[in-house]
Amino acid sequence: MLLAQAAAGHIPVVHAIVLGITQGLSEFLPISSSGHLILVPWLLGWTELTGKANADLNKTFDVALHVGTILATLLYFRKDLARLAVAGLTSMRQRAVRTADERLAWLLLLSALPGAVVGAGLESTINEHLGQIWLIAVMLIVFGLLLAVADRLPSNRREEDYGPRQALTMGLAQAAALSPGVSRSGITITAGRFLGFDRNSAARLSFLMSMPITGGAALYKGLGLVKDGLPPGTAAAFGWGIIASAVTGLVAVSLILKVVRTRTFLPFVVYRVAAGLAVLAVLASPLR
Repeated sequence: MLLAQAAAGHIPVVHAIVLGITQGLSEFLPISSSGHLILVPWLLGWTELTGKANADLNKTFDVALHVGTILATLLYFRKDLARLAVAGLTSMRQRAVRTADERLAWLLLLSALPGAVVGAGLESTINEHLGQIWLIAVMLIVFGLLLAVADRLPSNRREEDYGPRQALTMGLAQAAALSPGVSRSGITITAGRFLGFDRNSAARLSFLMSMPITGGAALYKGLGLVKDGLPPGTAAAFGWGIIASAVTGLVAVSLILKVVRTRTFLPFVVYRVAAGLAVLAVLASPLR
């Protein structure tokens, strides 16, 4: 399938780098990476990554870009993830949960279950019906305003207050982000704020929650990529896209964790609403 797709065109390296930067920034900022990876090629007229004819190449490239942001998460949270991995393995060996790290490791896996079930059960529906431009614009606006409401609520919970109920609630919210425009980090941070977590804890939990669900999805889709191979002539674009995604992802996760310690999520809300309205205006424009 991917080999046949090459006939439809290749990905210019410049396009790959731009989309890698887009993925790296929008994966961790609460503005929807999946939505932006659809909107940017659509707005710029990059036909090699738009339309049903190029759907397979688009999905494959999307997986590659997610590998970049996973690498960024692994690097930034390397100490946390190493500690949690050891704790999880210790818990399995002892067949008991005795420490806070062991508890958190299992809760992060629990939070991934809703998204995994929904993603596996509704994959075709999501791919075929939830990527319309107008719907992405509406999701940007609606869930941006929801984040604004949640961010004004009082908060007194920290990471140590993360329990099974909170993990499932934020996990269900994470499943909703399978619709482009919602934003995985945005909706999980929103859910965390509604649950009473402070901004820093909500953001950290959101990023740690991303590892099981995005890592699992990338592994699953990556196996298909390894089996079929890259489309001819796209290796450079894929490589530069992954690098751009990883570097900007590292910058983005560092930036947002610094910002939320002293400021609100209002700038991201304003951006989401403005971007959604701009896209709807373009759709309504006779020029488009």
